[in-house]
Amino acid sequence: MTNEHWSRSKGFWIAVAAVTVLVYFFGLTIPLVGPDEPRYAQVAREMFLRGDWVTPTLGGHNWFEKPALLYWLQISSYKIFGVTEFAARFGSALFGLGTVASLWLLGRTVESNGSTRFANLLGLVAATSIGIIVFARGASFDIILTFPIAASLVGYWIWERKVTTLPLACFYFFIGVAVLAKGLVGIVFPFAIVSFYHVLSWKFPSKKLLISLFWGVPLFVAVSATWYLPMYLTHGWSFIDEFFVQHHFQRYTSNKYRHPQPFYFFFWVLPLMTIPWIPFFFAGVWSGIREIFQRRDAETPSTERSLLLFSFAWLLVPLVFFSFSGSKLPGYIMPALPPCLIIAAVYVTKFVGEHQRRFTAVVTLAGLTFLTVIILLFTAVPWYADGDSVKRLIAEANARGYENAEVLSQHSLSHNAEFYAAGRLLRFEDGLQMRLYSPTEIRDEIRRQNGEPVLVIVPNEWAHQTLESPLLNAELITKNSEQSIIAARERHP
Repeated sequence: MTNEHWSRSKGFWIAVAAVTVLVYFFGLTIPLVGPDEPRYAQVAREMFLRGDWVTPTLGGHNWFEKPALLYWLQISSYKIFGVTEFAARFGSALFGLGTVASLWLLGRTVESNGSTRFANLLGLVAATSIGIIVFARGASFDIILTFPIAASLVGYWIWERKVTTLPLACFYFFIGVAVLAKGLVGIVFPFAIVSFYHVLSWKFPSKKLLISLFWGVPLFVAVSATWYLPMYLTHGWSFIDEFFVQHHFQRYTSNKYRHPQPFYFFFWVLPLMTIPWIPFFFAGVWSGIREIFQRRDAETPSTERSLLLFSFAWLLVPLVFFSFSGSKLPGYIMPALPPCLIIAAVYVTKFVGEHQRRFTAVVTLAGLTFLTVIILLFTAVPWYADGDSVKRLIAEANARGYENAEVLSQHSLSHNAEFYAAGRLLRFEDGLQMRLYSPTEIRDEIRRQNGEPVLVIVPNEWAHQTLESPLLNAELITKNSEQSIIAARERHP
């Protein structure tokens, strides 16, 4: 396949882009799952209903765990689509596509003859990587941080190739957006990655880059101040303490939030995120190291060598940073996924070369990945979501006339109910959900509700405790694979 043929295949690549958009927005309507999606969607709903773009709340109580960017995207989507699961995830899908588009723009700068061959393959690899597909479907902050960091670093890469002001302004602008997405890490990663890249390249930053700090730093500060300043003016030290001290420094230095994992956790999680391109990623890492350190002058083009150095710097900074964290979740390492996909795409491009059959095999692998995703969204994912979510349980209870009943959690907390039973959950004074353990506690709560019936969400293995209690008139309304919902009244002699 010649370069001329690649450049003439615009119709094919436009079709690939259209299919990618359709896949990324398909199936966003399944119930919210996990502890984070429903909480973040509910925080945004409360801000939306109040018309408040500043203060995040959950259950009416201040919720200062994360910045506002995801909430702003969800509020905007709620205004357009209504308060739905699709709207809660719409911004994440956009940012997933934005990450793919950013990498495609980076790829455009690699080939000096104007060809889009590498850019198109890089876009294909990125769009069909399991990490971006999965996290672009979740109403959570991981892809919300990944896109602005990728856009920032791509801006820097383009500036270094072309030395024009706009890409460098994008570098600083998207740092501000990244700070709005996840906090201080949005500053740390771009500057640390660029600095490490210069170390690996054995070169000092240019005078123009150093001078840009005088206007670039105020630019990203101004962008990030759109939320941080009104938050500080409204809440003062309580915001600083909870957001920065507890959810930045204590989360990183301790296991306060109960997500412990071994040091090497991300060293195996990150490669899995490159599926189905994981063989190309490992081959690309090995090939890239050899090309950088063994053939740096004679055989490796300067642009390709620079791209590999940039990618390794981009990969290693978040990987090392999060490996030392006391709290680890798979999504944390998402900012390190784009450089893995660049490394994989470099090897894919060499593998394909001028061979039509290899190109067909690569496109087929990408197509099968999308097809697998669609099949899973029709089959396994809805089944999993039904078991993880209380959406159907609450809906059936509401249909039975319990739409105003208080909802209690027994033996385990139902964070999913934050969205599907909003305003009806039992809480402590500080806003945290209350977990009950015994029928006696349920009876006491019924008495506090002046004898009104309550709904109890309980793991299936504990449902008998409530259903068979002599203290309660309890009725099983329905259950899924994990939880039951029970209507309970006090039993009188």
